[in-house]
Amino acid sequence: MSTITAEQAPQVEVGYERGGRRAWIAVAGGLIGAFMAILDIQITNASMKEIQGSLGATLEEGSWISTAYLVAEMIAIPLSGWLSTGLSVRRYLVWTTAAFIFASILCSLAWDLEAMIAFRALQGFFGGALIPLAFRLILECLPDDKRAAGMALFGVTATFAPSIGPTLGGWLTEHFSWHYLFYINVPPGLLVLYMLAYGLPKRPILWDKLKDADVPGIITMALGMGCLEVVLEEGNRKDWFGSDLIFNLSIIAAVNLVLFVWLQLRRTNPLVNLRLLAQRDFALSSLAYFLLGMALFGAIYLIPLYLSQIHNYTPLEIGEVIMWMGFPQLLVLPLVPKLMARFDGRYLAAWGFLLFAISYYLNSHMSLDFAGDQMVLSQVVRALGQPFILVPIGMIATMHLKPVDTPSASTLLNVIRNLGGAFGIALVATVADTRARMHLAHIRESLPAVSAQAQEYLNNQSQSLFAGGNNWVSADAMAQSLLGQTMSREAYIQAYNDVFFLMGALLLLAVIAVLMIRKAPAQAVAVEGMH
Repeated sequence: MSTITAEQAPQVEVGYERGGRRAWIAVAGGLIGAFMAILDIQITNASMKEIQGSLGATLEEGSWISTAYLVAEMIAIPLSGWLSTGLSVRRYLVWTTAAFIFASILCSLAWDLEAMIAFRALQGFFGGALIPLAFRLILECLPDDKRAAGMALFGVTATFAPSIGPTLGGWLTEHFSWHYLFYINVPPGLLVLYMLAYGLPKRPILWDKLKDADVPGIITMALGMGCLEVVLEEGNRKDWFGSDLIFNLSIIAAVNLVLFVWLQLRRTNPLVNLRLLAQRDFALSSLAYFLLGMALFGAIYLIPLYLSQIHNYTPLEIGEVIMWMGFPQLLVLPLVPKLMARFDGRYLAAWGFLLFAISYYLNSHMSLDFAGDQMVLSQVVRALGQPFILVPIGMIATMHLKPVDTPSASTLLNVIRNLGGAFGIALVATVADTRARMHLAHIRESLPAVSAQAQEYLNNQSQSLFAGGNNWVSADAMAQSLLGQTMSREAYIQAYNDVFFLMGALLLLAVIAVLMIRKAPAQAVAVEGMH
């Protein structure tokens, strides 16, 4: 009897009735698991005030509830390739799904902030494995002619989950309590356990692969990625390098990431095969994935911030606007696999990125009258563009790779997309604050030039406040304060316009990147279909 090596494992594992009923059930289970993991990134955002109040935490302390999840998820993703190959995909997914359900229950039982942060980190760590492995199941369990349909379903998890997260979270908290944000994972989690256990073949543990653990790589990766995620998540709130914490974590992240790259390039069997990034087409695909992450998470961060800060929208009202980014794409997704059979996937991805860029541009000319109703058009355009990106991009990213490289490719692409999301949120938050201060300074400088209008505004406000029962001194002070708030609000509107324009411009780079990817040779496609 022949011995199964770690290098042979992916091909052997996908050799069982590829595209059969069990394979589709496994893929569906993996996608539901990934949907749960991505949903949990955003689902607490709309209910943070209630969670903080219940746990006795401040706004700044409460931000660690989300950060802990993201940090742990970022550490888990690079480990998924090694662990799933050693333990087998079936065993690893079943174990991590069970642990994710248990961590979700612990989150609902958290008695203070420290417990919640610890349990959210556990939830993020086990949920982080579900995302890249869902992507991997599509590549390994489905035949080439069914991958487009699989990628369409993966597109739902990657874009629909974060777009409905705030809406669902706000609704659950308003009608039940914030504890149900975590209880909701239990029923689908149990279904995922059954689907994965039934759909995936049983494989032996490859002890040689597990014993050959890249301990230095794991340590440097965990320290580097974990610290980088904290820097990106907390940097803007803590004034970046003005904070000793951010400065020290930045040094730790930089040193460990450099060491990690050096160690991976020296190993024959690295934890993550970074050499794939030396391949031109995969590198271009990775750049597109990074920009996609920036665009997706940037929009989900920016729009709620704008609506709450400028228009005082409630979490549920924000969710009703955000959901327009999710639901329309469900109408387009079934069509994309059919379009993939007729058109070059690179052109479809470029079209999707172009629509995404246009959607950002539509939000770059906002005024005070621009609220939720006016945002629907840009949200719909964004929703129509996303399926054209997510279905073909995963296929064109891997079409020049060997099947043995699938685990590392899946890991790298998901890490890069998550990093893009973290960078995107850090970028838009920092640019918005910086540009708002710049615009406010300009408005104050130009105030003497429009002093007649400003004085008229103050007089009208003072008279209105005086008529409301305030004395003249109080009325005048309150009018001055209202003028300051008006100027600040106008400065932030202009800053948001700048950020939306910047993100739209960056997405044009993704259009260029995907068009530069080489088309897969016909011979390569035929050979790949035989694996």
